[in-house]
Amino acid sequence: MPSLPILAVLITYGMVLFAIGWWARRESQSVAGYYVAGKQLPSWVIAFSSNATGESAWLLLGLTGMGYAVGVHAFWVILGEVLGVALGWTMVALPFKAYADRYNAITVPDYLEQRFRDRSHVFRWLGLIIVFSMVTAYTAAQLTATGKAFNSFVGTTYEAGVILGAVIILYYTAVGGFKAVAYSDVLQGVLMLLGLAALPFVGFAAAGGWTTVMDGLRTADPALLKPMGSFGMSTAGVVSAVGFVAIGFAFLGAPQLLTRWIAARDRKEIVDGGFIAVLCVIVFDIGAVFAGMAGRVLFPGLLDPETILPSMTAELMPAIFTGVFLVIVLAASMSTVDSLLILVSSSIARDVVQKIFRPDLAERTVALIGKLATVVIGIGAVAFAIGEVRVIFWFVLFAWSGLASAFTPVVLCSLFWKRTTRGGAIAGMVTGFTTAVLWVILFKERFYDLYEMIPGFAAGFIATVAVSLMTAPPGQDILDEFEEIRHAI
Repeated sequence: MPSLPILAVLITYGMVLFAIGWWARRESQSVAGYYVAGKQLPSWVIAFSSNATGESAWLLLGLTGMGYAVGVHAFWVILGEVLGVALGWTMVALPFKAYADRYNAITVPDYLEQRFRDRSHVFRWLGLIIVFSMVTAYTAAQLTATGKAFNSFVGTTYEAGVILGAVIILYYTAVGGFKAVAYSDVLQGVLMLLGLAALPFVGFAAAGGWTTVMDGLRTADPALLKPMGSFGMSTAGVVSAVGFVAIGFAFLGAPQLLTRWIAARDRKEIVDGGFIAVLCVIVFDIGAVFAGMAGRVLFPGLLDPETILPSMTAELMPAIFTGVFLVIVLAASMSTVDSLLILVSSSIARDVVQKIFRPDLAERTVALIGKLATVVIGIGAVAFAIGEVRVIFWFVLFAWSGLASAFTPVVLCSLFWKRTTRGGAIAGMVTGFTTAVLWVILFKERFYDLYEMIPGFAAGFIATVAVSLMTAPPGQDILDEFEEIRHAI
C-alpha cells in the first residue's frame, strides 16, 4: 500500500491535469482550436511543449537506464539531441512557420499538399498510414512507462497502471485539445526539468561523491567510463555512437514537433523559444545520464535498468519526493501520449474526413470527430500496451525513427531545395519510412545494430532528390513562393 504523501501528490497532479483540460475546453470547439490551439501559443509554451513531447518517458526511464547500462557511452545521445534541437529551432522552425502561416496549415500534410500543389491528396493518405502505424506503437510504449511507474512507485499491477494513466490522458486531451496538451506539457516539462536537475546531485551525494562514483563504475566495468563503451574504438563502437547521435536529428522534422511551430503565435515567439528549448534539453539529458551512472553504483545488478529512477527515489528520498518523482515519470509519458493522440486524430478528422470526404462539415462536427478518434485510438493503444511489457528505450526509438524518416528528409528538402518536386516528396516519404521499418526487421542485427533512422534518412533524402531530378521542375509559382519565403525570413 503506497504512503499517504505519495497518494496526495498523485491525486493533486491528476486534479491539475483535469482542471487544465476543463479550462481549455472552449478552444477545442473548432478544428484550428482543437489541433493547434488557435495558433496563439507563446514562446515558453511551445518550447516546453516541444521538449516534453520529444523526450517522453524515454528520457526518464529509458535514458537513465542507458546511463546505468552503458555509462559515458550514453553521452553521444546528449550530443545528438542538443544538436538536433538547436538546428531545428534555428534553421527549420522559421521557414516552416512562414509557409504554414501562408497556407493557413493546421497539419503537416496541409503544408505538404499546398507546398507541392497536390490535388490528389496523396500526402494526406500517406500521412495517415504512417502516423497511425507508428503512433499506435509509440503510444503503447509510453503507456508501458505509466504501467512500470505505477508498479514501481505505488505497487499497483502493471495493467492497472496502464489503464489509470490512459484515463487521465484521454480526459484532458479529448476535452481540452491541443491547448490543454500544450499547457499540461509546460507543467510536465517544468517537473521533468526540476527532477532531472536534482536527482544526479542526490545520487552522487548518496554514493559518496564524484570520485567514489567514478571509482565504483571503473570497478564494476571499466567500459562504463569509455566513450565507445564496451565496443572500444571499433566499427561496432563507431556505429553505436553515430546511432546515438542520430537520435536527436528527428527534432528537425518529426510531425508532432512541427505542429508546435504551427501553433506558435508568430515567428518572434519561435526565436524566443529556441533558447529555452536548447537549455532545457541540455539539463534533461545530462541529468538523466548522470542519474543512471550514480544509480549503477548505488544499486548494482538491477534486472531492468529502466527501473533505476524509481529505485533511487524510493530509497533515497522522503515519501513526498517519491510521489513527486512518480508524477515526473508520468509527466514524461503523458506529455508525449497526448501529442501523439492529437497527431493521429488530426490525420483522421482533418486530413481525411474534412479535407477529402466532407469539406462541407461544420467545424464543431469535425472537432467532435477528432475527439472521438482520440478516445478510440487511445483505447487501442491501451490494449496494445497491456499485451506486453516492452523495453521502452528501443521501442520508442523504433517509432520515433519511423515518423522522422518519413517526414524529416521531405520537409528539409521542401524548405531548402526549390527543385524538390511532388513526385520526389512522395518517393521520399515512402522510401524513408519503409527503409526504417525494414531495416529493423531484416538488416539491423547484421550491421552492428545500426540505428534505423540513419538508413531511413539516407534513403529518404536519396529518393527525394533522385525522383525530383527525374521529374519536371516545379512551376514558376512554386519557385517564386520559395524565394519570397527565403527573403521574408
